[in-house]
Amino acid sequence: MQRSTAPRSALWLALAATTLAGCTTVGPNFHAPAAPTAAGYTRQALPAQTASAPGTAGGTQQFAAAAVAPDWWTEFHSKPLDALIDRALQNNPSLAAAQASLRQAQQTYAAQAGSTLYPTVDAKLGASRNQSNAAGLGQSSNASNTYNLYNASVAVGYNLDLFGGNRRALEALAAQVDYQRYQLDAARLALAGNIATAAFTQAQLRSQLAATESILAAQQTQLEIARKRFALGAAARSDVLTLQTQVEQTRASLPPLRNRLEQTDHLLAALLGEAPGSAAIPQFDLAGFTLPARLPVVVPSELVRQRPDVQASTALLHAATAQYGVAVSKLYPQINLSASLGTQALTMGALFGPGSAVWSLAGQLAQPLFNAGLKAGANAAEASLQAAGANYQQTVITALRNVADALRALDNDAQTLQAQSAADASAQESLALVQQQYQLGAASYLQLLVAEQQAQQTRISLIAAQAQRLADSAALYQAMGGGAVTAPAATAASAAR
Repeated sequence: MQRSTAPRSALWLALAATTLAGCTTVGPNFHAPAAPTAAGYTRQALPAQTASAPGTAGGTQQFAAAAVAPDWWTEFHSKPLDALIDRALQNNPSLAAAQASLRQAQQTYAAQAGSTLYPTVDAKLGASRNQSNAAGLGQSSNASNTYNLYNASVAVGYNLDLFGGNRRALEALAAQVDYQRYQLDAARLALAGNIATAAFTQAQLRSQLAATESILAAQQTQLEIARKRFALGAAARSDVLTLQTQVEQTRASLPPLRNRLEQTDHLLAALLGEAPGSAAIPQFDLAGFTLPARLPVVVPSELVRQRPDVQASTALLHAATAQYGVAVSKLYPQINLSASLGTQALTMGALFGPGSAVWSLAGQLAQPLFNAGLKAGANAAEASLQAAGANYQQTVITALRNVADALRALDNDAQTLQAQSAADASAQESLALVQQQYQLGAASYLQLLVAEQQAQQTRISLIAAQAQRLADSAALYQAMGGGAVTAPAATAASAAR
C-alpha cells in the first residue's frame, strides 16, 4: 500500500503546480495608451468640401465622418488599377515575407506556450550490462558479478512560475505576434498605396509626354517657317536662332519624361513581384480614374485604432512592458519540481512485476543572493520600456501629421486644379479664336502655332494638377489607415492573467 501511494502523490504534486503558478506576476501590467484628445488635425477647421474642380460629380470632394473601406482603391473606379493591386497582393515578395514573419511569430508563441503552461512528460526505457567487483562487495570470487539491468520510467518536470517570469515572457511573445500582424497590414496598405500612386504618375507622364511632343511638332513647324522667311530676307537670323533654341530645349525635355515613364513601369513590375522585362503593365490614362466624391475622415482617437503602424507600435510597447516583468522576476526565487515513476529489474520478464517499482520526487528552490547583473538587467529593460513609450508617442504624432498634410493638400491642390482648369479653358478659347481668325485670314499661321503651344503648355500644367489631386486622395486613404485593421488572434493580455 505504501509503495503505490508515494508515486501517485508525486505525480499529483507535479500536476498541481500548474494551479499554483498563477499566484503572483511581478512587473507592471500593460494598459493601452490613452487616445489623443485633439478634436481635429489642423489648427484651422476643415471646410465641408474642397474647391470645385473637374473630376467629381458636382466638381467637389466632401469630407465625411466614415470608416475607410478595406479595398479603398476601388473608389477610383479603375478596373485596370483594381486588377493590378489584386495581382500585387497575391505575388509581392515583401508581402510574402511579412506573412512568413507572422507565421514564425505564431509558431514561436505556440512553442513557448507548450513548454511554459504545461509540465514536461518524458518516457524512458533503458537496458545496461554491468559487472561488479565481487571481492569489494565481500563476496566469494566464484560468485557471478555480471548482470543485466532493465528500467522503464515516466518523468514529469515543471517550473513553478511563482512570480510570473515565464508568463511575462509568453505575454511578450504574444505581443510580438500582434506586432507582426500589424506589420502585415501596414505592408498591404503601403503596397496598394504605392501601386495607386505609380499608376497616377504613369498616366500623368504619358499625357505630358504626348502634349510635349505636340509642342515640339508645332515649334519645328514654326522654325521651318522662320528659316524660309530668313532665306527670303523677311526675318532676322536672331529670330531663327531663338526658335531653334526653343525647339532644342523642348526636345531635351522629352528623354527625362520617357525615363521617368519607363522607371514608373519598372516600379509597377517590381511591386507586382515580376521582372521589369516580362511584366505586363497596363497603360493608364487620367480619364480612366474618377476622384472619390466622399473622403472618409475619422477623429484622432479613432485614427490610432485604424492605423496599423500605431497598432504595431502599441504591440512593441506591450512587449517591452512584459520583458521588463521578465527581468524583474529574475530577482525572485525560482522553484523547479520533478517527479518520476518507473520499474527496475534484473530481467526483462520481471521489469513490470511486483516489487520492481521505483519512484523519485525532487524540488529545488534557487534564490539569488548576489548577482549584480540582475539589477542592471532590470534597469536595462526599464529603459527599453521608456524608449518604446517614446517611440509610440512619435508614431502617433507622425500619424496625425500625415493626416493633416493630406487634408491640407487636398484643399490647396483642389484650388490649384480649379485655377489650372480655368487657365486651360481660357487657353482653349483663345486657340479657337485664333483658329477662326486664321481661317478668315485675320491671323497668321505663326500666330496659330503660338496659340497651340500656349494651349499645350497650359494642358501640361493641368495634367499635373489632375494627377496630384488623385495622389492626394490616395494619400488620405493611406493616412487614415486604409480600412479596418485585423483583430489580433493571439491576445497578449490573456497571457498576462
